[in-house]
Amino acid sequence: MTIRTADLGAGVQKSAPADRLIEGNPEITVWDQDASHGGRVRSGVADLGVGTTRSMKGGDCEVVHIISGVAELTEEGGETRTFRAGDSFVMKPGFTGVWKTVETVRKVFTVISGA
Repeated sequence: MTIRTADLGAGVQKSAPADRLIEGNPEITVWDQDASHGGRVRSGVADLGVGTTRSMKGGDCEVVHIISGVAELTEEGGETRTFRAGDSFVMKPGFTGVWKTVETVRKVFTVISGA
């Protein structure tokens, strides 16, 4: 499966959930491109606007590759890590922390639900 990262057309617009919003009003646009295993595995592209939110993965696992922009991710009890274009990382099930979008981020993601 090839994930398209440009010329995506209209995506699904979302706002950060109020109970997770820390700072700003980051707009989110998502382009889901593939799903399998009854929707438990989803891949696509997302744009994340500038702002800060609480990130909680619960039982999900998310693999991220940053295409553009800058984000800071701070796992609860850990140090802040900065991710830029070309960086990849995994947020494992149970991850809790803070996601700060410093410059609008475009990311490729794969979410595995109930991992």
